[in-house]
Amino acid sequence: MSKNSRQNRSLPFSVSQNFLTSSKTIQRLLRRTSIGKDDFVIEIGCGRGHITKELVKVCCMVDGFEIDLKLYNQLLSKLGNAENLKLRHIDFLKAVLPEHKPYKVFSNIPFSITSDIIRKLTTTKNPPQEAWLVMEKGAAKRFTGCPNDTPASILIKPFFDMKIDYYFERQDFHPMPSVDIVLIHFIRKIQSDIPMAQQKDFAHFVEKSLRYGIQSQLTKKQVSTALKLAKLPCIEKSGLMSYVQWLCLFRCYIRL
Repeated sequence: MSKNSRQNRSLPFSVSQNFLTSSKTIQRLLRRTSIGKDDFVIEIGCGRGHITKELVKVCCMVDGFEIDLKLYNQLLSKLGNAENLKLRHIDFLKAVLPEHKPYKVFSNIPFSITSDIIRKLTTTKNPPQEAWLVMEKGAAKRFTGCPNDTPASILIKPFFDMKIDYYFERQDFHPMPSVDIVLIHFIRKIQSDIPMAQQKDFAHFVEKSLRYGIQSQLTKKQVSTALKLAKLPCIEKSGLMSYVQWLCLFRCYIRL
């Protein structure tokens, strides 16, 4: 974690968060989603309740998390009477996610803990069906693997399709951020590329290969044969690999 991130983690989230306040913008975003009257939706970092207020209008149940006590108390006074809203004064990173029932996520998350939130959502035993997260454009490009796959995108892609769904104007937020902000859409794959039971094995394979080289896991001949049989290009001299190459070699590793 960077020095700035550590400093941000020590601040109240009401200080480190940029709030999306326009009801028209929020309504327009929700119309772009699949969220409907039968959906159970989690909101991470309800803040001042601008998104929460619109979510309770369109879905069956909202489970909202707000760690800042001052903001939480304000939310209770403004929205506490909503029958389809459950507000929690708790750190989302320590919360227990639904174990069996399907759910979706729509949130303007605190940017200082973006990676932690995405890791929690994508590695839990029961991931969300879909998630729409507001985050910094640079972070979104890392997670979607644009223009090149990154360790972050490689670990998520077996289980989720991802895309940047909306580009904000900086003026959409208060206070106005110093970086570009986007809405990223995560869609859980109906059939994952690898079994969920192998998620930790895949992460270990990728992390060890990045640290020590792919040949710490497979021989040079095994690598070239696997890629050739899959009709994939050889690994570039720089060592850069696409997600499909990683997937091919992991499947080879598992077979062997």
